[in-house]
Amino acid sequence: MKLKHWHLIALALSVTLLTETASAQEWARKMFDKTSHDFGKVARGADVSHRFKVTNLYKETVHISNVRTTCGCSIPKQPAVTTLKSLESTYVEVELNTRKFTHKKESNLVVTFDKPFFAEVKLPLQAYIRTDVVLTPGGANFGAVDLGAGATTTVDVAYAGRDDWILRDVKIANQDLDAKVTEVSRGNGQVKYQIEMHLKPSAPLGALREEVMLITNDAVPTVPMLVTARVEADITVATPDVSMGTLAPGANKTVNVVIRGKKPFMINKVECESDKEMFQVRLPNAPRTVHIIPLTITPPKDPGPFSEKFTVSIDGRDEPVSFTAHGTISPAF
Repeated sequence: MKLKHWHLIALALSVTLLTETASAQEWARKMFDKTSHDFGKVARGADVSHRFKVTNLYKETVHISNVRTTCGCSIPKQPAVTTLKSLESTYVEVELNTRKFTHKKESNLVVTFDKPFFAEVKLPLQAYIRTDVVLTPGGANFGAVDLGAGATTTVDVAYAGRDDWILRDVKIANQDLDAKVTEVSRGNGQVKYQIEMHLKPSAPLGALREEVMLITNDAVPTVPMLVTARVEADITVATPDVSMGTLAPGANKTVNVVIRGKKPFMINKVECESDKEMFQVRLPNAPRTVHIIPLTITPPKDPGPFSEKFTVSIDGRDEPVSFTAHGTISPAF
């Protein structure tokens, strides 16, 4: 009886410890926007990835110490930001290795935290990598594209199987993208298509990441394809938010504002929004690819924080560029 009694105590302790461990991990799990992901059926060779969003819901600072997966069929990427203050977010991305692996695959993305407490969150992953549909390259990657220029790239689709296989269309949610599907060849169970992807000139500044769907005549008709681009301005301000620090009334301070272009350009004028007249700018007198503009402030007697927006007009360019200067004027003694 005593032996059974100790077995019962040990079992109770084991259950208690397991419950406490699961509860201890729950604070970390709550920070994820999703706790699992199904990639669905994807083409072999396709660029396939998913990003889990992590948001610090707590007052304490959170730190991600490690990211790994439990199978070589999925490849983790270290997040760009690993330390999160309260309400800050980051992304943990995991790629599916569609070149080396095929058929049904299951894995876990494991994210480890060491602050404010230790926790390990396992995020289940699953996918089915088709062997009959191959994308070359694995997705439509436009790379860097000038703002307003637009771009075109192509992806080849190869199918092996039925003679009557059809790629009907490309379903796109993003209005800045368009696609044209052309059948290249068909015969002996081999079908080839080419997809011509267009990034429209209307695409806004910044990174574009979109999953489009290839529509086929299969029983499960959709095949995902990743589209990426980085739309860049032809002229940019290196420091769009200029900090001038704490200033004493009447004590001049000069900072340099750097403006870069992909080709030489001329600055016509620099204007500020207010009429306080505490700023002076020395304009360059020749076109350059990089302009260093001295911005001088003569702080007035009125103490307190200030923020001023500047608009820079470029010769031959309809849209100006802008930057903001801010700081604090200390009280006069």
